[in-house]
Amino acid sequence: MALSDMKVFSQYIKTATIETLAQMVDKFNAASNGAIRLTTQGVDGDFLQESIWKGLHSAQRRVDRYVANGVASATALAQLQANSVKIAGGFGPILWEPAQLTWIQKDPAEAIEVISRNLSEAIVADQLNTAIAALVAAISNVPAATNDVSATGGITYAAINAAHAKFGDASNSLIAQVMTGEVFHKLIGQNLANAEQLFNSQSVNIVAILGRPVIVTDAPALYATGSPNVHRVLSLADSAAIVHDGSDIETNVESSNGKERIETTFQADYTFALGLKGYAWDIANGGKSPTDEEIATGANWDQFVGSVKATAGVITIGDAAAK
Repeated sequence: MALSDMKVFSQYIKTATIETLAQMVDKFNAASNGAIRLTTQGVDGDFLQESIWKGLHSAQRRVDRYVANGVASATALAQLQANSVKIAGGFGPILWEPAQLTWIQKDPAEAIEVISRNLSEAIVADQLNTAIAALVAAISNVPAATNDVSATGGITYAAINAAHAKFGDASNSLIAQVMTGEVFHKLIGQNLANAEQLFNSQSVNIVAILGRPVIVTDAPALYATGSPNVHRVLSLADSAAIVHDGSDIETNVESSNGKERIETTFQADYTFALGLKGYAWDIANGGKSPTDEEIATGANWDQFVGSVKATAGVITIGDAAAK
């Protein structure tokens, strides 16, 4: 690898990563029906704060024309604040010897392709796993959105349907479900067939079941801590989770002397913001640049809309080993 190649190596890595990441984002969004959206929108600062108007439907009232004309209670015109939080991640360092490439007469572009592809896949996996962890935490912290049958039974169609029922007449707004491979195959064993695969990226699969996409991924948050048989199934509404990724990837390549052979390292820093439908990041409790543990803490996501029907979705919790 010539010195001229080394000077542009980091720049090409960053460009290739952003292009690959954008392609993966487009494929995932299309296949998952938009329940978990990966966007290329950047976020300045520690939080993305958006205001939405509070619903005024409660202002409707009944009027009796044959009683004294009393005073009607006023409904305040108010706004609600939705908070997304910015999250930081890193990749590497990746270590190799430049002489390894020249020795076998390999083009530096091959190393760029390998690193950029793995970096892109790692970032997408991080974004999805983080979004799922936040959704599990926020939704399971709301009893009105949780159907926990883990003490009495397993995850079945009936259990998932009972979770859907918590959305009442808005259950049709639940457009996708997220579950582990074990739960998915258990449901297949319950006579579910003809699953059409739509998307595949490493450990994430999306298949169509009964007209609704089911995201199949063994995300850590779908397993209950300390109870390996207890799994979680998310049933999500449109834009339940939105990942804002402005592709602000900082990369650095360094070569060092002092050993028998020259060594080169590659390292990257990246950020993205995460927002959940109907839940605002609690700035006071959760703070800035949160850890995985803080993101997966339900108390750090506050339901700011009045009805659970206007939130990200519902969750089913059950014993995957039970019949």
